[in-house]
Amino acid sequence: MRSYLPVLCSASIGAAAAFVAQRPTVPSSPPPFVVGTTSLPSAATASATETDADPLGLTPELRKITDAFSSIPDEKMRYKQLLFMAGQLQPVDDSVRIPENKVPGCLSTVHVDCTAEMDDERGEKVVTFVGDSDGLLTKGLVALLIRGLSGCTPEEISRVDPEFIHAAKISQSLTPGRNNGFLNMIAVMKRKAQEVAGDDDDDAGTAAATTTAATDDEAKDENAGNGEIITTFEERDGKPMYNAILSTLIPVLKPTSITLVDNSDQHAGHAGSKGWEESGESHFALEIVSEAFGGLASVKRHQLIYMLLGDTMQKIHALQISAKTPDEV
Repeated sequence: MRSYLPVLCSASIGAAAAFVAQRPTVPSSPPPFVVGTTSLPSAATASATETDADPLGLTPELRKITDAFSSIPDEKMRYKQLLFMAGQLQPVDDSVRIPENKVPGCLSTVHVDCTAEMDDERGEKVVTFVGDSDGLLTKGLVALLIRGLSGCTPEEISRVDPEFIHAAKISQSLTPGRNNGFLNMIAVMKRKAQEVAGDDDDDAGTAAATTTAATDDEAKDENAGNGEIITTFEERDGKPMYNAILSTLIPVLKPTSITLVDNSDQHAGHAGSKGWEESGESHFALEIVSEAFGGLASVKRHQLIYMLLGDTMQKIHALQISAKTPDEV
């Protein structure tokens, strides 16, 4: 598989450290551990054993990037490297900049998409990503992920632990908002990798599943446990918080099972909750199963849901969450 991003050479890491010590002002030329624009070695040539052995589940290329960044002692140098990678990212066609490819919860506008093709050497499908952002630093993060994840199978991508951003020391350059946006990027890329591989395997396509109300206070999907992605739900009159939660989570997380229970009647009288003031909605319990949670720790899954819900979270008093992947059910 061809790759169009510059090679990150771990052999030049020592030179990078010496460069930082000698030159406190970073020049406009590429940081020293980035060498030319030759093609990356295909991640598809790495063995599954290499990926499994990584403590963070990183792909071989993502491990190289993480180690290279972590070896740079200067935060400004790491920041400059991300900006350089942003400048090397291939431009995308306007067809990529569509709502279906937009990453939610990012301070900048981010779009990512991918394709899958059969790798003859491995005998399995590998994924190639494209993407862009209108923010330069965020664009560097997109470039990093595209480089680190392209050429890998959906399974390899799903194993990546987003905590590698701390191991690479990149998180030191990010605000909390950008850090949350980074988590959302990974979640969307994992989901898209699963989708594109599944779409290619299924000639008939995936049938749409519809959630229906089980009781006045509970919504359960019709196709729970059969692996079909849920795309719609039955809205409830006079329940704006309930409708807002489901209409936000379903299109983005593509759950195979989702249950939202309104427990507000058990907590009547919680003053200060806008949802309670508007419609008597204050407490919910959410159970959701989605491939998007693959590789994310429990707390990161919750943070992702909170970020997606945004203003809605400010209007309710509490949301109890159980977020799992299909393999965990």
